[in-house]
Amino acid sequence: MSRILPLAALCAALLVGACRHATPAASAPPPAPAAAVAADDNLNAVLWMQRSVEYRAVTQALYRAAAAQLERALADPAWDALAPAERDTPAAGLPPAVIVDVDETMLDNSPYQARLIRDGIEFDDAGWARWVAERRAQAIPGAVAFAQAAHARGITVIYLSNRDEAQQADTLANLRAAGLPVAEGEVFLGLGTEVPGCAARGSDKTCRRQWVGRHYRVLLQVGDQLGDFVQVPENTPAAREALLARHGAWFGERWWVLPNPSYGGWEAALFDNARDLPRAQRRERKRAALDTAP
Repeated sequence: MSRILPLAALCAALLVGACRHATPAASAPPPAPAAAVAADDNLNAVLWMQRSVEYRAVTQALYRAAAAQLERALADPAWDALAPAERDTPAAGLPPAVIVDVDETMLDNSPYQARLIRDGIEFDDAGWARWVAERRAQAIPGAVAFAQAAHARGITVIYLSNRDEAQQADTLANLRAAGLPVAEGEVFLGLGTEVPGCAARGSDKTCRRQWVGRHYRVLLQVGDQLGDFVQVPENTPAAREALLARHGAWFGERWWVLPNPSYGGWEAALFDNARDLPRAQRRERKRAALDTAP
């Protein structure tokens, strides 16, 4: 008499047989752990400046608003955008000019900052000089239209930069390639410019602004650092707050500041300007400066 196996037993028998005759598969090696990517304080800042439409919207809106002030400033002979303490020559009767910073004001150096993040390194003079020599920085959105509007009205555009004077040729070539007005009448005042009767201190721009004030009536100033507008005698959070309280009414009227979350005096003030501290120590001091109070 034949025996009929129950269905469950038959399936189990078939599976056992299949396992006995199957060729054992080689064990797959465990996946390699993903390489750790070091944290970089500048990552989100640079990405925001490169990829967000909000950044472009802010700079374009700011430059449109600044350009709209040019006619008002031209028409008012008493209008002057130099801090009174920095003017040693009366402005009346002098030809009009606007003072503009270069880096992160006229030209976008975020590709250089992105390379620092990619390579896990920090700013150094040699690497910066190589970037300047490439002459490939693009214009900040809105900067070209503003500078051309000033130039069309006979207003001299003065590029007052902390790029070294030795980098003037590369800088002017880059400005020109980006569409900014660099005619014979435009002026570049780089780091190292000597101003008679004024002793410069480091990267402070006061002496160079005084030179401008001796030759021009300054209608507007545009920059991305507080020191682009007025001397910062002590780079501490309290001193910077005091300067804003003293000159705050000029921002959005005679002084126009662009956002720069990537670098600047504001950051150095948080770790007592000790730029030679190891990155980890600077980060700890910045973390300590965070405000978590509601």
